[in-house]
Amino acid sequence: RCTLPQARDVPPRRRELLGKMGLEFTTKAPEIDETALSGLPARQLVEALSREKALWAARQEDPEAIVIGSDTVVVRDGEILGKPASPAQAEEMLASLSGRSHEVITGVALICKKRAIHRVFSVATQVRFLPLSEEVIEEYLQKVHVLDKAGAYAIQEYGQMIIAGIDGEFDNVVGLPTETLRCELATLLKHA
Repeated sequence: RCTLPQARDVPPRRRELLGKMGLEFTTKAPEIDETALSGLPARQLVEALSREKALWAARQEDPEAIVIGSDTVVVRDGEILGKPASPAQAEEMLASLSGRSHEVITGVALICKKRAIHRVFSVATQVRFLPLSEEVIEEYLQKVHVLDKAGAYAIQEYGQMIIAGIDGEFDNVVGLPTETLRCELATLLKHA
């Protein structure tokens, strides 16, 4: 049984991905101050936030539960792109990604008190955008609600309109690196 801490405003993408993995899980909204870690480089940031979320949930949960904390960022030229605050900012973000590559980095923390599991890792996927015209950006923004999505896009929603290709795990770009997570869980449970 797993517990997945998740911010109150996060859409259910991670729940869907865990469901596809066949895991039985519950979700909890962690009460942590994410701004306290905001100065860290992207990979360190997602790992630290994942760890904090998992530690918070582990204190609330049955000691036998495996807690999975996770956080995902979009990084362009070393700059973390958060969720756009407005349609105009979403348009700017997509234009800045047009015809270029960027990284999607997800941090994952696995904690189980009873089995003494405390594992933190991160996975990066390179995403290449197609060159986007103003018309394509406008059409994409009409089709996809992007204000709750880092980088102002969702690869799983009309991704063919904007994405040329990826190097790495597709699910990582959606919000959780399920292939790596499956391997990590299998290894930890085998040795725990």
